[in-house]
Amino acid sequence: MDKDPAKKKNPLFRLLAFLLTAALLLGAVFLIANWQKLNFDFIRRYFTYRALERNASGQVESFSYNGGASSAFAQLGDDLLVCSGSGVWLYSTTGGLFIEESCALAHPVVTAVGTTGLVYDAGGSELYVYRDRERVFTLSTEANRSILSASLSRQGLLTVVTQASGLKGSVTVYDASFQPRWGVNLSSRFITDAILSPDGSTLALATAGQTGGLYDSQIAFYSAERANADGPTPDAVCSLGNNTVLALDWTESTLRVLEEDALALVDRSGTLIASYSYAGQYLKGYSLSGNAFSSLLLGRYRAGTGAQLVTVDDKGQELSSLPLTDQVISLSSAGRYLSLLTPDGLSIYTQTLEPYHHMTATQGVRKLLQREDGSVFLISAETARLYLPD
Repeated sequence: MDKDPAKKKNPLFRLLAFLLTAALLLGAVFLIANWQKLNFDFIRRYFTYRALERNASGQVESFSYNGGASSAFAQLGDDLLVCSGSGVWLYSTTGGLFIEESCALAHPVVTAVGTTGLVYDAGGSELYVYRDRERVFTLSTEANRSILSASLSRQGLLTVVTQASGLKGSVTVYDASFQPRWGVNLSSRFITDAILSPDGSTLALATAGQTGGLYDSQIAFYSAERANADGPTPDAVCSLGNNTVLALDWTESTLRVLEEDALALVDRSGTLIASYSYAGQYLKGYSLSGNAFSSLLLGRYRAGTGAQLVTVDDKGQELSSLPLTDQVISLSSAGRYLSLLTPDGLSIYTQTLEPYHHMTATQGVRKLLQREDGSVFLISAETARLYLPD
């Protein structure tokens, strides 16, 4: 007679343990293979915004902002940065006012990277940097020097392009303490834009001039290590022909160059990796803020409502396209999401243009700011609110 009944159960226990282990292994393999396709942002939104007060429909209440209908906007961390010709304001997601400053900006431009925000007067002399809900740097250029453009790197480093007498372009890179550290001055070609790489080691300049008597647009790369020693000689140059550069954006190692008729991908050696052509269509809108994709709104005609929404990866390959018949009022991207505002409402897509969420109650909304967690700032002429997809 067996006096140890537990021994009879051991085979069953071993079978259950085996099945449980196999299930865990299969689950781990599934997660690894499909990680990019899975989306847990609804859980992230739940824990991030669960303490916010909601209205009867379960959404965050709208709040009034200063600045008027001509204001410009940027997402600064979790907050909303607003600027107009008369001032700068920073609001929380529920409308709490953290910053209110008066200033005179003829052509205000606002942008933000992470928790650092930048406001400047294009063609003017004033520039402000905000961090931790306060102004941390102010730049007022000399009377004969105007600001053409400015940008922030992912590390929060500041790059400023100015124009002064005797020069066709000057770029200054500021360190984390906003002290000028190095730069490039050109008298032979116009500098139209500049952006610092994420690691701070390479400065990319968009320049315009003539080569062999013909107009030539170029991307010039300058190394921080060589800049002061070797003067204005670039480490590498990529010629774009007679295309005009509209915008620049760095990935980790590749530069996205938005042109009038193509999206170019260029590496630090000046090699054109790939180019996505618009195939004779007009560029009617764009966003370069997606984590691993660019968004292009293309149309056969400059005017009219017919258009095609295209997403392109950082290898220059088309991810997906979507024909549109409605007028596009606003386009925005962040993280893995792309949002589109039309008279039909708000549509949120993934980077492959798979529908993620749609809402029709957008009366009065004129601008979107997509956020990485899938939420969206909806901005009207006088109010703004954070929209949380179900």
